[in-house]
Amino acid sequence: MPLSIAKAIDAWINQLPATKESSDELNPDVPVPATQLEPRKRRTPVDYLAMAVATCGVGYLPFAPGTLGALVGAGLYVTLWTWINQIFQTRALGRAGNLLDYYTPQVTFMFLIVFGVTMLGIWAASRTERVMQKKDPSIVVIDEVAGQMIAFLSWPFLAHSGWTLISAFVLFRLFDIWKPYPIRRLEGLESGLGIMADDVLAGIYALIANSVLITGYLFYLALR
Repeated sequence: MPLSIAKAIDAWINQLPATKESSDELNPDVPVPATQLEPRKRRTPVDYLAMAVATCGVGYLPFAPGTLGALVGAGLYVTLWTWINQIFQTRALGRAGNLLDYYTPQVTFMFLIVFGVTMLGIWAASRTERVMQKKDPSIVVIDEVAGQMIAFLSWPFLAHSGWTLISAFVLFRLFDIWKPYPIRRLEGLESGLGIMADDVLAGIYALIANSVLITGYLFYLALR
């Protein structure tokens, strides 16, 4: 085959649209240029590890992967917070201290966990995107996990009230699906960074909204 014909075929293939999928059940898939994807390579054990992290065990399920990913994030956050709270509570009781003295390190611990999940998610989502040859594959839910955990950072403000968990979950899903400015524009960032960034900002919006909601409730209790 003449070199010119081969180049023409390669150029034509690169112009074919790929698909930008979505794990959010209310957001449709969008065609994108195939040139935005890295060339396919043979899968390695690291690729399978990245896909396991990116899917969090629920990404391959055929229904509502975004909501399931958010539930994984909720469960992970509550489990870790309960564990670290028990550790500090035991120390506070053993030293006749006040549990409030340990509130800052508890929150700091959760901030570090959320940061770690986000950084890991960027790597895993980037690698999974390349392996699957799809822009933002719908099986990737680590972004929902991280976003939901960010929203749950408001929960300890009123941890004994179960409604704050529900409101944090609902608010995150609302912002993640609605995608108010500039969440949708963040999806255009490169690879895993774009996959994670919009959900991280949705989580921040939900964190702010839930914190305001909790503050309003506490003011109501104080003034009634």
